[in-house]
Amino acid sequence: MIFGLSHVDIIVLIIYFAIILYIGVRSSFAIKKEEDYFLGGRKFGKLFSTFASFGQATSADGPAGVATTTFKNGASGIWSSLLMLFATPLFWITAPWLRRLRVTTMGDFYNDRYDSRKLAATYALVGSIGMMGLLSVGYKAVTTTAMAMTVKTDTELTADEKMQKAKSERLFMLSSENFNYLSAAEKEELKTLRKEEPRALFSYFSENMLVWSICFVVLIYTVLGGLEAAFYTDLLQGIFIILLSFILIPFAWEAINDLYGGSGMMQALGHLHERLPENYFEIFGSPATIDFTWYYIIAAAVVSGMTVVVQPNQLVTAGAARNEDAARTGFVTGTFMKRIITILWGMVGLCAILLYGGKIVNSDLVWGHATRDLLAPLNMGLVGLMLASLMAALMSTADCLMITVSGLIVNNLYKPFVSKKSAKHYIWAARISGAAFLIGAAIITTQFDNILQILKFIWEFFVIFVAAFWLGLKWRRANRKAAWASVSLTFLSFYLVPMLIPAFFPGIRTNEDLLKMTQSKIVTRDYEAKILDIESRDHEIAQWENLPVVEQQKISRPESLHKGETTAVSYAMPQKSIFWSKGVKTGKDEKMYGSGYIFLELYVLDKLGWDLSHNPYALNETIRLSIRLLFPFLVLILVALFTKPDSPEVLNRFYSKMRTRANDNESLLNKPTTETLLFPGSAWEFYKWNKKDSTGFLLSCLMVLLIIGLLYLMVVLGK
Repeated sequence: MIFGLSHVDIIVLIIYFAIILYIGVRSSFAIKKEEDYFLGGRKFGKLFSTFASFGQATSADGPAGVATTTFKNGASGIWSSLLMLFATPLFWITAPWLRRLRVTTMGDFYNDRYDSRKLAATYALVGSIGMMGLLSVGYKAVTTTAMAMTVKTDTELTADEKMQKAKSERLFMLSSENFNYLSAAEKEELKTLRKEEPRALFSYFSENMLVWSICFVVLIYTVLGGLEAAFYTDLLQGIFIILLSFILIPFAWEAINDLYGGSGMMQALGHLHERLPENYFEIFGSPATIDFTWYYIIAAAVVSGMTVVVQPNQLVTAGAARNEDAARTGFVTGTFMKRIITILWGMVGLCAILLYGGKIVNSDLVWGHATRDLLAPLNMGLVGLMLASLMAALMSTADCLMITVSGLIVNNLYKPFVSKKSAKHYIWAARISGAAFLIGAAIITTQFDNILQILKFIWEFFVIFVAAFWLGLKWRRANRKAAWASVSLTFLSFYLVPMLIPAFFPGIRTNEDLLKMTQSKIVTRDYEAKILDIESRDHEIAQWENLPVVEQQKISRPESLHKGETTAVSYAMPQKSIFWSKGVKTGKDEKMYGSGYIFLELYVLDKLGWDLSHNPYALNETIRLSIRLLFPFLVLILVALFTKPDSPEVLNRFYSKMRTRANDNESLLNKPTTETLLFPGSAWEFYKWNKKDSTGFLLSCLMVLLIIGLLYLMVVLGK
């Protein structure tokens, strides 16, 4: 064993990285001009476009993240990664638009449409920061899981590490108990341990070492080979990711059957339904994820569907396709592949509840723990394969983001200041800026302990440019002044001012009005008692019986449960912060304070007389998302209506390009195929759908229904 990995695992990893580096070196010989580096010469067909879309949509945080949320919340936890399912049919229509732009970066779109290099440069700067944060999430996920796969044995721990681990296990045990049944000493001990936050995981590797190692490998093959290397490795890595999604499930089923008897898939699924509480199989409205209401899911799907198309990396995936058919087929197919394997990750999480419930201190380590526990005893290199697959998931996203950001920086920030240089000069500038991006993302990763707030922030971040993009595509009246007003006011209102106010006036973090929380509510559901319900109730009864007589008189004895009987289960919905992005926390001085930045829009609504504390947290979040999406559109429309349109020459050049379909060996002067306007003579640029548009969109909607059906099948199979 070397660092917790067998020799076979090490060999698998060496072979994988050797192949990746070879592809990067080989692809570097084909780079002659900027388009070769940034867009691979726009030569990729449906297969490579599919795996490129799949790769950039699937990072290392996917498998580990879904398994974690499912382990904690049951089947409904899968919505942490499946929210964008309902927006996927939209990509069948938007992917051809991205290909027709015929630009190198998304920043070029703002220059072409609004004739503004400054707006393009602003997008490049903001977009690069957003992509850096997005990549840091993947870094964080893969390093955490890799550390769980290479954990030290108890005999290798230092004295301090053993003490930390013992405290962590004690904290986990006390946190799992009913707080009302703890003694006064145990309650005080729990309070102390929560402040200390003792470590639970001790690996042979440090997180920083893993982050910089992965950064170095991605940097070499992508800097050398550009987008062509990224797409070729995405094909290879896509296969690895799919293997990753399947490989744990049969071993998890076998482990369940070894524990509870029987054999085969149906017997293992039967054990899940027989033993796990019924609420773990609720997809919508589970008390564990009560905030994922139908209206919140709709709002989140709309916002994510509108903003994801504006992200810089989306143009690279579609823009590198040979034609718009390859772009739309690859984009939609790759995205649906991600949605399907998300359900497989959820199955791993459900199995982990039965196998490791009450044993794993940190739920973020579920995937790594399951890999080590289920695959390592076979000594077939499967742990190495899993680790390679996780790194593949990260690198397939990192390489695309790196090329995206290097294109933005060179085309929209560097070229305006350093012009008339050779293609070789700009390619090397792109390589250097791409390397800086990877290093910056790695630095960000080492500064954060939690990835959830980063994910949410990045997801909403591109509302800043959403109106300027969508209305710029479809409304001729949208002009430069209106675009600037929309971008600047959205950025100021939702990000800059809410961040600066607490920075300059830190006292507002403890202001009572801003510490308002949603009201705690009790949700009661009727469920059929399962084996784990009975075991949990028996444990509570034993705890009650161990209480002093004085304490027993204050709390009623829990009633015994019997298998199959219907019982009412009450869940206390926690209070949640209304106005702070990272919630309300308790400091070392025991005082409450707001963390993160302020949601000014909700504060204004509350001050106008709408008491948001009476709303469910999901409703407040839905209101906030809706305001953030609608505000930039309203600003752009109002300003555009009271200002002059842009130059007809600029508009005609842009919309002539957008009406012309992107085909193989296209030439705008050689009988181009053009779209038919739905509202000719108006300022709106909507095109009539042809048979391919309608058929593909309807099939995509059908695929959404089939995936939801697959999700339902996962939770009812074996019942």
